[in-house]
Amino acid sequence: MPRPASSHPTDGELAILTVLWESGPQNLSAICQALPAERGAAPSTVATMLKVMADKGLVVRTGAGHTAQWKAKLTHRSAARNMVGKLVSTLFAGQAERLVTHLVESGQLAGADLAAIQKALRSAGEKS
Repeated sequence: MPRPASSHPTDGELAILTVLWESGPQNLSAICQALPAERGAAPSTVATMLKVMADKGLVVRTGAGHTAQWKAKLTHRSAARNMVGKLVSTLFAGQAERLVTHLVESGQLAGADLAAIQKALRSAGEKS
């Protein structure tokens, strides 16, 4: 039985979205050139991925043919919020502090990262 379609972007879709977030609207050729070389996706594969992404509401296309431009419809902020929310709910039982604790204990947050988080926490506390 096939798995149900996910509204969350796949790794390949995230690579395309990253190109569009960083560069703005692009045609298929420019997207293919901007993708990391290790992805090695043929233009026909990227075109298919863009069609699927449009069906999922992640991108929009303007124009037709070789001049068509693709633009990210999903913002980076929204993607991050959705994906981190799913991560927290599925892997950390809905407890965001467990995610932060994991990042600190695994050494993925240190130095400047911790200082920035402490500053954000102070700022959030002042707004409360």
